[in-house]
This record gives sequence, C-alpha cells and structure tokens, in this order.
Amino acid sequence: MKDRYNIVGLIDDNINKVNYAISGNKILGTRNDIPKICKENNIELILFTIANISNKDRKEILKICQETNAKVRILPGTDELIKNKNLMDSFRDVEIEDLLGRDTIKLDNRNIKELIENKTILVTGGGGSIGSELCRQIVTYNPKRLVIVDIYENNLYDIEQELKANYKDIEICAIVASVRDKKRLEEVFKTYKPYLVFHAAAHKHVPLMEVSPLEAIKNNVFGTYNTVNLADKYGVKKFILISTDKAVNPTNIMGATKRLCEMIIQAKNKESKTEYAAVRFGNVLGSNGSVVPLFKKQIAKGGPVTVTDKEITRFFMTIPEAVSLVLQAMTFAKGGEIFVLDMGEPVKIYDMAVNLIKLSGLEPDVDIKIEITGLRPGEKLYEELLMAEEGLEKTKHDKIFIAEPLDVDMDKIRNKLDKLQYLLDNESNEDKKKIKETFKEIVPTYKGAI
Repeated sequence: MKDRYNIVGLIDDNINKVNYAISGNKILGTRNDIPKICKENNIELILFTIANISNKDRKEILKICQETNAKVRILPGTDELIKNKNLMDSFRDVEIEDLLGRDTIKLDNRNIKELIENKTILVTGGGGSIGSELCRQIVTYNPKRLVIVDIYENNLYDIEQELKANYKDIEICAIVASVRDKKRLEEVFKTYKPYLVFHAAAHKHVPLMEVSPLEAIKNNVFGTYNTVNLADKYGVKKFILISTDKAVNPTNIMGATKRLCEMIIQAKNKESKTEYAAVRFGNVLGSNGSVVPLFKKQIAKGGPVTVTDKEITRFFMTIPEAVSLVLQAMTFAKGGEIFVLDMGEPVKIYDMAVNLIKLSGLEPDVDIKIEITGLRPGEKLYEELLMAEEGLEKTKHDKIFIAEPLDVDMDKIRNKLDKLQYLLDNESNEDKKKIKETFKEIVPTYKGAI
C-alpha cells in the first residue's frame, strides 16, 4: 500500500492508543481530530476501514470526514472482501446510503419462507426498481415458480437472465404483458394460478403524470383493478399492493391514483376470500427516476446540480430495505390493511446534494453549483406517510405499522370507476381541469390545483 499512498497516520477512537504506532504508522487521534489532522497535513484521501461498525457510528464518522476537503473511500463488508482479493481495489466511494445511519432490519424469515417456499409467486412490474428487488429476495425463499410480468422487455430480460443464472433450480417465467390488458393478464393468471401476488406495476413519475393524467388512470387505477379482480377469480391467497407516501393527501394525479388503488384493495377485501393489503413507503434510493442517480450524473458533468426548493424534504429508504419490509408485512396481512413503513427521519434534498458533492471530493457552489429550480407541477415540499383520518397500530415488527382502515364500499368504488372510464372514453390528456375536478369527487383527500 505504501507504494501507492503516502500514509500520514491512523485514527482510533480508543484514546489510550493515541501516539502508538502500527507497522510504523502513528495513531494521530480520535474521530473528532480528523478535521484538524487533515488541515495540518493537507490530506487528500481518507480510507474508512472499519468493516464491523454500527450504522449510527458510520454516519457520525463520515459526517466528520465531510468537514474536510479530502475524498473519502470506504471498505465494504466482509463478503465483498472475500470476493475481491486485492484489498485496495475493494475500496468504494461513499454512497448516500452510508449517511442515512439506519439500523439493519431484522426479519422473521421463517414466516416469510412458509408463505413462499414451493409456491407460485407473481410479481407485476417485475422489471422495475422495486419489482426486480422483490424478485431477487423472493427467490431466496425457494419458491416453486416465480412469474415476472412487465411491459418493458429490456428490464424484464435483465432480471430474468440474472435470476436464471443464480437460481437454476427455480422456474423463472418472464412474461411480457401490460396490467392494462385484462385479456392478456387473465391468460397469465389462468396458466400459472399464483399463490401470492405482489403488484408493483405503476406509473410513478409525478411531473410526467401531471402532463398525461389519463395514462396514470389507465395504468395505476385500471391496471390495479384488473389485477385485483383476477386475483379474486383465480383464488390467490394474498395480494400486496405497493403504494406510496404520495397517496396521502395527494397534491398530484399520480398520488391520487395510488390512493384510489388503496381504496380498491380495501373494498375488494370485504367481498373476496383473497387477503388484500397495501404497503406504503416513501422514496427509495437509487430507483429509476430518483434524485440520487440524477445528482450523480449532474456532478459527473460538472454541474449544476438542480434542486427544486431549498426546503424540500423526503423520506428515504434503500430498495432492499423497503422490499424486505414488504415481505415481512405480507406475513402480517389478514386483509384490508394499509401497512406503513417507518422511513426514519425526513431528509432535505438540498443537504443530499451538498453531501454527494462533498463525497465526490468537491466543494458545493465552488466546484459544483447548486441551482434552485422551483417546485414542479404537483410536487409537495413535505410528504406524509399517514392521512389525517387514520391512526397507527403497532405490529410485531418495530418498523411496520398499520393505518386504521377506512370504510370503503365496493359498489361505490365501481361507480367511481365508471366515472373514470367515461373520462378515458371521452376526454383527452389536454382536458386536465376536467380530469382533476372528477378526481376530486372520487378521492376526497386529493388537493391538486385545478
């Protein structure tokens, strides 16, 4: 290592070790001394080498490192070290996930395995960020068959090839189909008769759906309605809807459609033997269209990094973390619940931009400019995870709660869907005012501007 780096010194939080040396390298101080040591010695690179450390301590030490002008690289976990024999090549850049400081999630894997093992599991939207991670985690519980449905063939092909390479004993069925197409979807249900359904297929991009609201209705509302009805018809045991914090007091069409999807599954649950539930969570780091990949691209180009408002905040969770909690919530579902995941503390998007720039060894507004662009159509400053009329009930898992179910009648839902069908048949995406007015009647909590 000395051939490639001039090691100035080491850091250890044990104050009794300060001034001792390891292999000729002096321990200069504790974590709190890092900024001073870096300044005095013109440090260019900090190597973070503690593999076994709590997320809270990792977050605290990395924040101290950010007070310096040095680039930070981090040693991954033991598994990655085993795969990569060259120690120096194992170091990676610090990711924003490292700064969340969230504890590792503990799961009751036995209950999850009982529901999945030797069963046929269907995932809609299985090529997407959440859907593909659902597939990755589901196969670890040894299902008999995994049926992956997606309309976008490229992502579908990628996840199919990945799983077939790693799980040769599990039947992987990749099906190109749209949840909008009831006839095609019925072919899938009739052929495979799934035991569990995870419904992740949806249009999720808020500004794009403001421009094309009818597409959100077709895909999110009627796609969900088709899938819900077929789950009932073909005797599915449990149906899990992937929902969003944007369904709470929605200010945009996307969120309003997802709230209506929650209402559909709660109403359908009353008249079906299938157990329907929804899992609601906030933003996931690194998902398609999310802010972190965008910021990284902007930094790589030299900026500017664009933030809509300096005060805008969001709840964040890693994709594997969110999906593992979805699987755990499935074991709790008796039907009709909306499960709410504990997303931790809200994060300022502006702070994320600053952190990512610093983690790249650059200075915000010196090397990379941060530009405030203004809120986009339908966008909130703050997201909520609960509606005002809902209460929270604890589950056996400390990061999963149940929102108090609302009284939703299926006949009323069908009347609402008839109104939406009329819109689809008679209006265009240009008639946004009429579409929003109708949606305000259908989803009373929708607060979108007309």
